[in-house]
Amino acid sequence: MKVYKFGGTSVGSSERFRALIPLINDGGLKIVVLSAMAGTTNELVEISGLFSAGDRDGATRRTEQLQAKYHAVAGELYSSSTWSERAHDLIDEHFNYIITLFSREFSRHNEKRILARGELISTALLHFLLAEAGIASYLLPALNFMRIDKDGEPDYFYIRENLKREMAAVRDEMIIITQGFICRNVYGETDNLRRGGSDYSATIIGAALLAREVQIWTDISGLHNNDPRYVENTRVIRSLSFGEAAELAYFGAKILHPSSINPARMKNIPVRLKNTMEPADEGTLITSESTFEEYKAVAAKDGIIALRIRSDRMLMAYGFMRRIFEAFEAYRTPIDMITTSEVSVSLTIDDSTYLDDIIKTLGSIGVVEVEKNQTIICVVGDFRPDRVGSAPEIFEALNEIPVKMISYGGSENSVSILINTSDKTHALRALSNKLFSED
Repeated sequence: MKVYKFGGTSVGSSERFRALIPLINDGGLKIVVLSAMAGTTNELVEISGLFSAGDRDGATRRTEQLQAKYHAVAGELYSSSTWSERAHDLIDEHFNYIITLFSREFSRHNEKRILARGELISTALLHFLLAEAGIASYLLPALNFMRIDKDGEPDYFYIRENLKREMAAVRDEMIIITQGFICRNVYGETDNLRRGGSDYSATIIGAALLAREVQIWTDISGLHNNDPRYVENTRVIRSLSFGEAAELAYFGAKILHPSSINPARMKNIPVRLKNTMEPADEGTLITSESTFEEYKAVAAKDGIIALRIRSDRMLMAYGFMRRIFEAFEAYRTPIDMITTSEVSVSLTIDDSTYLDDIIKTLGSIGVVEVEKNQTIICVVGDFRPDRVGSAPEIFEALNEIPVKMISYGGSENSVSILINTSDKTHALRALSNKLFSED
């Protein structure tokens, strides 16, 4: 059995929906995990924003506009009036449900209910399309088995046991359709795995059922060795280790959700990245094996905030680092990079939600300096401790760019470098020319 996940662009139009049929109807048993149609989640987030601001009329108008877009897609998707009418009725049912929520007080619970509509609709539309084509499929609600715990992490035992129970109800269907992204929380309420969580859903399901392979289908043929939005002539990386892929995903490779690697790595299940527009392309295969090439890829993560905490009392002082880490733990804010000297600690975060509170807490420890609009450049390659040399090509490429921090030695898979975001494009192109050019 394999797990196929299709992103929003793969179900972004009636043509894209129909293009999925030959990809999934090959006679093999598979679970198909779908995202919402392209742009839907962003629209629903904005609708929820209007709702939370008390603009119920504005929220209703935006909902009706999105509803009309779905009706337009459904009008083109089906050839028979029977399935077309069922699709239109389903669309009305979900969007009318959203509008009824506007008569209530806004709450995070109601917001999560709104955001779940996209995946619930897209899976039903594909289920209807297959039925119209005479292809048997089974629609498996993710809310019946996907759950997160009190810390927002997947409840693997609950998921595995309930998914097995749900699968027992499947008869002869070889295509099982379910929703990505959405789940229930520990209280049984509708929740989600956060943005990009459909990848996460797919690898969680794959791990729970010990699938032969998880395939993530998007609109690009695998992970590239640099960001094609800023750098010309990038190439697809055909194989990566779990560790290398996790580093690239976390530090900016948009094709893959950062959390999605871990479930597959725990059960050693291969993950393949494929392109729905070019299905014959082999894409990128992610496994436990690594080829240890000197330099494999470069990724960039924006929205970084750098903090430096200086204190003369740090020198030979016990508990200084502990107090710093406790400040971030108290506000549930993860740290990306960290470097230290005798009297200062520099670190980076990408979540500014509690920045003012963190700065205030750190102010009791030392002098705090804050620098925003930073970018982490991550170079993935062979950085094992016994490597000869210290990656001089990286720093030769960045010779004309101010480097704020360097993280070297913390990972065998990568080196991370902090720069100003205004220098990002220059840095990516310089690294590409130095590390990957045939010359």
